[in-house]
Amino acid sequence: MKFEIKNRDAAGRTCRFTTKHGTVTTPALLPVINPNKMIITPKEMKRLFGTEMVITNSYIIKKDKKLKEKAIEKGVHNLIDFDGPIMTDSGTFQSYMYGNIKIDPLEIVEFQRDIGSDVGTILDIFGTPDQTETKATEGVQETVKRAKQSMKVKGDMILACTVQGSVYPNLRKKCAEKLSKINANFFPIGGVVPLMENQRYSDLVRGILASKRGLNPSKPVHLFGAGHPLIFPLAVALGCDFFDSSAYIKYANDGRMIFPEGTKKLDDLDELPCYCPVCTKFTASELKKMKKPERTLHIAKHNLYVSFAELKKIRNAISEGNLWELVERRARSNPHLLEAMRELRKTENKTWLEQFEPISKNKALFYTGSQTIHRPIIYRYHKRLIDRYSFLSDSAAILPDGKKPYSKYYSNEIREILAKRNDVEIVVNSHLGPVPIKLDEMYPFAQSIFPEVTDKETEESIKKIFDEFMRGKKAIFWKGEKTLQNLSKPQEKTTKDRDLERISAVADMQFGKNASKALFDGKIRIVKSKKTGKIRNIYCDEKHVLSMRAGDGLFTLKISGAKMLHNFFKYPKLRVIVQEDATPFVKDGKSVFAKFVLNCDEELRPFDECIIVDKNDDLLATGRCILNKIEMSSFNFGMAAKTREHIN
Repeated sequence: MKFEIKNRDAAGRTCRFTTKHGTVTTPALLPVINPNKMIITPKEMKRLFGTEMVITNSYIIKKDKKLKEKAIEKGVHNLIDFDGPIMTDSGTFQSYMYGNIKIDPLEIVEFQRDIGSDVGTILDIFGTPDQTETKATEGVQETVKRAKQSMKVKGDMILACTVQGSVYPNLRKKCAEKLSKINANFFPIGGVVPLMENQRYSDLVRGILASKRGLNPSKPVHLFGAGHPLIFPLAVALGCDFFDSSAYIKYANDGRMIFPEGTKKLDDLDELPCYCPVCTKFTASELKKMKKPERTLHIAKHNLYVSFAELKKIRNAISEGNLWELVERRARSNPHLLEAMRELRKTENKTWLEQFEPISKNKALFYTGSQTIHRPIIYRYHKRLIDRYSFLSDSAAILPDGKKPYSKYYSNEIREILAKRNDVEIVVNSHLGPVPIKLDEMYPFAQSIFPEVTDKETEESIKKIFDEFMRGKKAIFWKGEKTLQNLSKPQEKTTKDRDLERISAVADMQFGKNASKALFDGKIRIVKSKKTGKIRNIYCDEKHVLSMRAGDGLFTLKISGAKMLHNFFKYPKLRVIVQEDATPFVKDGKSVFAKFVLNCDEELRPFDECIIVDKNDDLLATGRCILNKIEMSSFNFGMAAKTREHIN
């Protein structure tokens, strides 16, 4: 098995999952195939929807004599006529649904192995939402015991070991940790179907987050039984890679049509609010007049078209860096899902999710409502403002939100303020929180779009951050000419280099408090764009130390700058430490692969600039992180950091 991150946003990721029967791009949907009754064949699914992987049930196959004999003789791929990767379930859900079904835990794993499943599943103990914690604990213990036993008989088959724990987050985390320690290959999160059926999405979110905290991040995560696209965006943003759907056919049998924002009965529709091939070919009236088998087939196809289209939207959102916006928009279509989003406002959840957030995005940050201000990336910048920004004055002139960039929009006001009081800080009280004018071109301050008036909750949140940021400082709120008259002149007139203050503030925010003292300790030369007048390159004693990116207002670290930061910050600050075997390749300009990483600064984030060193802390190169620390420590495939410049 090979599992490699290709792109990322939020805690979501697009990955390449490779098995002996092919490679799957995640996030992926696995349609459930009933080998006794294939309304749409897997081969047809591949042709119509681009289906790369399916799931079928080994218990159903094993209990049917003809299916069992054919599967043993020719394999499960021949049985359902599909040449791509196949996952098989063990019968856990059937045991939960129908009670006392006799299944031997090891026999069913051996059977999946023998029929050639790419991914087989253990027979876990289904944790129901109404269980006591004691009962759920017993189920987890038995699940882990069976997982350990099953690992010994799985052969070359990828084995899915299911995380259980009912509605108890601590129990799910412990289960996940124990399954990770036995080096399982694939992690379904189980026992969630009753939660989704009853729209208990807050419990679902807590369960996913608790499971992810305990799981090895280098392995795929499958949200078992999640087949409705309504939940896909949020689940992906929390780190789920796979989904399976029997809903497409179950709903179709009941005349229900799936849409991204929910489900509708065909009988209640006058028109079909969809442009999939089914809905453009038939009207609602024509579908209603069909005989049930034909109508069921067409609705099932519609349901799959919509489900696969939603995953395409999600993968595009990851690529474009706006997955949270898709999540927030989808959540607003369902009150229970919107309520579940409140779980993500908790500090412990924002802290965990922030580790996986890229340092900046390809597109501007869009406000969608009260949830936006609680995004992990905004939480990160608020925290860095408090921890890393250095005030050069004990007072600040506070300007209201305006057009971006603020330094251009408020150029006259800034000039007038500085003429009266050149030692004062200038801060914009924006919809994102306080923005020192020195940081106004940095992501996400410049690259965000908010309405002129936001919601009350956002206003209260930014007031709290503003008060914390300004604690101990005098805030002088801008009221035009009246404010200028009240600005007292400083006792001593000083000359300040505003460009140097700007690059110093950005460097401290990006690399760590006081990083500017290391980078700008010498004669500074700043090169600006002739076209825009914006800062582009910074030299210290004629050494090129930094380049400022136009897209996000952050720095690209040059090798001379890396040397300065390496000497200034103590190990392991900003470092990615590589094995001896990788040293000559990095020195030659090759990028760092995860399997060669020994350690990493825990504060480095995806797409952060980093310093690459060997085990003796000798500087090798400067680069850009692809993974964070816990990922670098776990993945055996893929790039951990892309080398930019190396020591000659």
